[in-house]
Amino acid sequence: MRGTGRMGGGLLVAGTTSDAGKSVVTAGICRWLARRGVKVAPFKGQNMSLNSFVTRDGAEIGRAQAMQAQAARVEPTALMNPVLLKPGSDRSSQVVLLGKPVGELSARGFFGERAPGAQDPSPVPGGRQALFEPVVACLEELRRTHDAVICEGAGSPAEINLRRTDIVNMGIARAARLPVVVVGDIDRGGVFAQFFGTTALLAPEDQELVAGYLVNKFRGDVTLLEPGLEMLRGLTGRRTFGVLPYASGLGIDEEDGLRVSLRGAVREAPVAPPVGDDVLRVAVCAVPLMSNFTDVDALAAEPGVLVRFVDRPAELADADLVVVPGTRGTVRALAWLRERGLADALVRRAADGRPVLGICGGFQALGERIEDEVESRAGTVTGLGLLPVRVRFAREKTLARPVGEALGERVEGYEIHHGVAEVGGGTAFLDGCRVGSVWGTHWHGSLESDGFRRAFLREVAEAAGRRFVPAPDTCFGALREEQLDRLGDLIEEHADTDALLRLIEHGPPAELPFVPPGAPASPAPLPTDGADRAGGAGRADRAGRTDGGMPAPRQAAAPPTPPVPPAPPGPRAPQAAPSVEHPRERGVQADPVARAATDGAPRQSTTRERGTS
Repeated sequence: MRGTGRMGGGLLVAGTTSDAGKSVVTAGICRWLARRGVKVAPFKGQNMSLNSFVTRDGAEIGRAQAMQAQAARVEPTALMNPVLLKPGSDRSSQVVLLGKPVGELSARGFFGERAPGAQDPSPVPGGRQALFEPVVACLEELRRTHDAVICEGAGSPAEINLRRTDIVNMGIARAARLPVVVVGDIDRGGVFAQFFGTTALLAPEDQELVAGYLVNKFRGDVTLLEPGLEMLRGLTGRRTFGVLPYASGLGIDEEDGLRVSLRGAVREAPVAPPVGDDVLRVAVCAVPLMSNFTDVDALAAEPGVLVRFVDRPAELADADLVVVPGTRGTVRALAWLRERGLADALVRRAADGRPVLGICGGFQALGERIEDEVESRAGTVTGLGLLPVRVRFAREKTLARPVGEALGERVEGYEIHHGVAEVGGGTAFLDGCRVGSVWGTHWHGSLESDGFRRAFLREVAEAAGRRFVPAPDTCFGALREEQLDRLGDLIEEHADTDALLRLIEHGPPAELPFVPPGAPASPAPLPTDGADRAGGAGRADRAGRTDGGMPAPRQAAAPPTPPVPPAPPGPRAPQAAPSVEHPRERGVQADPVARAATDGAPRQSTTRERGTS
């Protein structure tokens, strides 16, 4: 694949649903190819996420793409995630284009519609249509400079209400003539119907790019599944490229915390017992619009540190450390803390000398006063008063990769915030301060610095009166690499890698059959420049919300178009289907503590492995 001098190969990893496992499959393919010596890059045209990352050149992208870049062993860049949407409410998002914020946009404005008489604040001209050309250009640049580009879709490619403006699923696949593999989560049930229905709801031009399927999170004897896969091939004319087993402990950086309720979720790693006599219990306040909650994953990686998300004052009682994490809505989070009674509990903790850590928006909430005419437009709001800090929100976002020292240790982090903090006292702590056992900083990712994390945990243990001793040899970076290698192993051992390589190099197979009925009539696609550039989709869940919470707009009635004549249905008997080749099945050792499945997303009242990035 290397050194051909032509445009690099590519593949789109789509999914039957959100959280089907697209992110980890994309990362696994990237790691497998990188281990083969292939220069590979990840790509997601449009992501909706409150978990973001700052590249070395100061661009903001989704943390999932930063993790996939690490899997590919390349430096993350804005090209890998040209459009990032950061929800600020259920109805609007900040649009980040090529790593920089360009404005706020409502769901209607994003999909090219406006409510009667309504105007979007700081609108992005042209909405989603205006973003399609930059997305295609970024993909083309990555393909020009890499041997292969593995693209991740969003939600499902069969969201027929969003197909007209699709820039991330079949829209980008058609623009770049990418083969598509559809991932389905069999642990949820109904995967055969999902595969068939996804294919059958696509237009003929889209279907000809769908090469086949990948089953994710299978439990048990794969031979029991094979008859169903043979029937599926008979019905669709498409093969299954592998059956990935259900594997515990594959924690990676999730896309966001808006969609997923973290009430009661535990971030816990299958690590050794505590080094000292005691464990440390960490409670993370599950504030609204929580961002970069992956900050606490480094704590969960430490032997003897137990991390859970909470939303009730009583759940702080036995916590040795309470973390108030980052949020896209500082003023809203502050009101939520007060409504829940958590604000009073935090004030009591501080008075008793019990440890509290505020990160980014959480740091701002711990201060004395917030002046916000940008994010919430609430004006002046009183903070919790635990730190001598006053915050003023600026229109320009701070995006940085600072390096410094704290507690005698070197620290690296990254900053993503509009709030500018004026520190009026206390002891210096990174860019923030410390008063007693209350710490605050804007720096995300600081706890991933091993020496600093150990020093901080020693301070917490002393203040909490715990005989806890940090492990001397926990390396968070090495643990992340182990997780990425496990993702590569899943692909190498349970997928037909020869067939995947052929897809990446040569594109979709010729003469894939049409599966009726196909897509219903829809409005005209996005404009094209000679290429087949029909638009891109965001995901829409069962509540009618798209990618991270924006309500799906109502589409205008389509002009009548002649229906595409349906092709004869595929054979319905398994004996008419060619046999499906499967790689050998090898059991993946499950951890009795960690519950995280192959897609790594937290679930309510479940145990979750630490994230990696």
